[in-house]
Amino acid sequence: MRLRIRITGAVQGVGFRPHVYRMAREAGLTGYVLNNAQGVLIEAEGAAGAVSNFAEHLRRCPPANAVVAGFETEAAPEQGSLQFEVRTSDGSGAPAAFLLPDLAVCPACLADIRARGNRRHQYPFTSCTHCGPRYTIVEGLPYDRPLTSMRHFPLCAACEAEYRDPGDRRFHAQTNCCAECGPRLELRSAGDERLALGHDALTAAVEAIRDGRIVALKGIGGFHLLCDAQNRGALETLRHRKRRPTKPFAVMMPDHPEPLLHTPQSPIVLVENDTTLPAEVAPGNPLLGVMVPYSPLHALLLDALRGPVVATSGNLTDEPICIDNAEALERLRGVADLFLMHDRAILRPVDDSIVRYIDSKPVLLRRARGYAPLPIEAGVELPEMIATGAHMKNTVAFSRGRLVFLSQHLGDLSTLAALESHRRSLDDLTRTYQLRPRAVACDLHPDYGSTRAARATGLPVRPVQHHAAHLFAGVLEHGIAAPLLAACWDGSGYGSDGTVWGGEFLHFDGREVKRAAHLRPFLLPGGEQAVREPRRSLLGVLHEFGSEEQARALFSETEWRLLKRMLEARLNTPQTTSAGRLFDAAAALLGLCAVSSFEGEAAMALEFAARESATQETVQMGTDWQPLFEALTRSGLPVPERAAIFHNSLVEAIFSVVSGAGTERVLLTGGCFQNALLTEKAAARLRGAGFTVFTHRLLPPNDGSIAAGQILAAALEPLPCA
Repeated sequence: MRLRIRITGAVQGVGFRPHVYRMAREAGLTGYVLNNAQGVLIEAEGAAGAVSNFAEHLRRCPPANAVVAGFETEAAPEQGSLQFEVRTSDGSGAPAAFLLPDLAVCPACLADIRARGNRRHQYPFTSCTHCGPRYTIVEGLPYDRPLTSMRHFPLCAACEAEYRDPGDRRFHAQTNCCAECGPRLELRSAGDERLALGHDALTAAVEAIRDGRIVALKGIGGFHLLCDAQNRGALETLRHRKRRPTKPFAVMMPDHPEPLLHTPQSPIVLVENDTTLPAEVAPGNPLLGVMVPYSPLHALLLDALRGPVVATSGNLTDEPICIDNAEALERLRGVADLFLMHDRAILRPVDDSIVRYIDSKPVLLRRARGYAPLPIEAGVELPEMIATGAHMKNTVAFSRGRLVFLSQHLGDLSTLAALESHRRSLDDLTRTYQLRPRAVACDLHPDYGSTRAARATGLPVRPVQHHAAHLFAGVLEHGIAAPLLAACWDGSGYGSDGTVWGGEFLHFDGREVKRAAHLRPFLLPGGEQAVREPRRSLLGVLHEFGSEEQARALFSETEWRLLKRMLEARLNTPQTTSAGRLFDAAAALLGLCAVSSFEGEAAMALEFAARESATQETVQMGTDWQPLFEALTRSGLPVPERAAIFHNSLVEAIFSVVSGAGTERVLLTGGCFQNALLTEKAAARLRGAGFTVFTHRLLPPNDGSIAAGQILAAALEPLPCA
């Protein structure tokens, strides 16, 4: 018999064709396997039992990094073919295959670059079918070398032999190369002077880091800024030049026992900081963002240094990560002393993913390298559309069939460069997947850059209220059936009544999203300025019950008089229900953070303080936080106890609303639930009372999941949130 097998999903760039070839040859079958725009196509011919066993074994045991979305078989006419072969790819038809994320260097390739005598010894672009760049170098589908930035590097005779050898793990490895035929390193000065090539460039960069200098390194998805993580002077210089006074740096260590670091995704993982690294790495933070070398270049660098380096995104604050050599020399000239670059083009920027353990499970806080752009199964057929995401932590998305594809983290849309990166990402997805969207979903806020981008497409625009998008991101991730109550807590989102929401309880009955409850509103003196100054949120909170004097010491006399007049006249003082701003207010009240230098700084300080207390004391408040703040202002307890009381009381507020809603399924979503203490306490309290609690894992609880939620909300078209 002859069987035709069509396989869709993330099945290109994972060694699927070599895997099929070897299985077919071992089973004595003839036929062929090829990549096409839809995935992998196989025709296998031989004894009926052998063909059936082959298909079943392939269904159960695909290659390790493959994600099979569809597996269809049908009988085909026998052809009497004499052998099994890997055929030339077929690029016709609409793309349905998935672009695969970049994969961390595998143990076998690490062994190659570390083995003296191996022809890839110390070659920093070594890869095979199990590892290496994918998403950042592919131009289109099917995934073949001519459609990647590796097309500029013709294979030498030795690499060509590996590529053609079915017994070699580099059989049909599209990124295969070596020092003879592949990309090459060069080291340049900030003035664009070539200083060294090849391995000499790496050696010189290592010496520069040892000397306390800052090196911009071109990695897999963009540039990293590197410095010696044990050198206080280098750390202080990097903070000054990058304009990042206190935000924690990620650290790349030669090795670390955390299991997630040794997966093909190899994200940054937030772990307890038990190191002796200088405080300047993560000021006042008990957690440390750790990664291990996930590319051969990083591995060779740390092999030579024999110690940890700070590896932070190659950009200035609020700008997109640099991916192009000339762009990096221009934008990072005032930050980096030297530039360790190469001549393989990065086609799209991809930051490092970030994971934190919450409720004993890994939670993606930033979904990027290793995870994006793999899709999420929606459970229902969706119309083809795109979504432009939120203003902060932006991602974009599109739907096809029953799947929602979410881009990598793009960042905040607060600069022209960020808006341009957002536009390119939308264009990139549309071109690569040959999309023909019927509509575009966006945030309800009329002035967001992402909303303007939606209007610029010329497609029918479907605005989705921000917190409804959070709700539907949770529905998408977990397939939650209605009815559902979602606690949607974050910094801000444009409400359907024109005010700033952020402490919402939304109910979804399968047809309609209703605002079931919300935290008591208060005024934000200065609007957006209050996001950067927690002291302003505190002033707005205290103003509600006439206790402003408690905050007076946090302002100059001029500031105090101005802000008091603004509050009394309600000028530039938008009303908000934001839970995120309540965290800011509490942090300012407790003396933890009056003015922040990065988003979430105050809330993080409050969580870390609360971790130091075991108190279970609460203040009964419901959705009215006044009793809580009155108690905190009067209390003479130490800061950790008061921070813990704040968390405990908010947990009881969630419990009181959920208990009165009559809904068994509860979703905790929004940026506030990046807070492990709040999430774990709330989930435990609710589960203890018999509620089924959902929290994010694969999609970030923050605005990184908004685009995905917008897609599902726009597709299901529930009645608007009210």
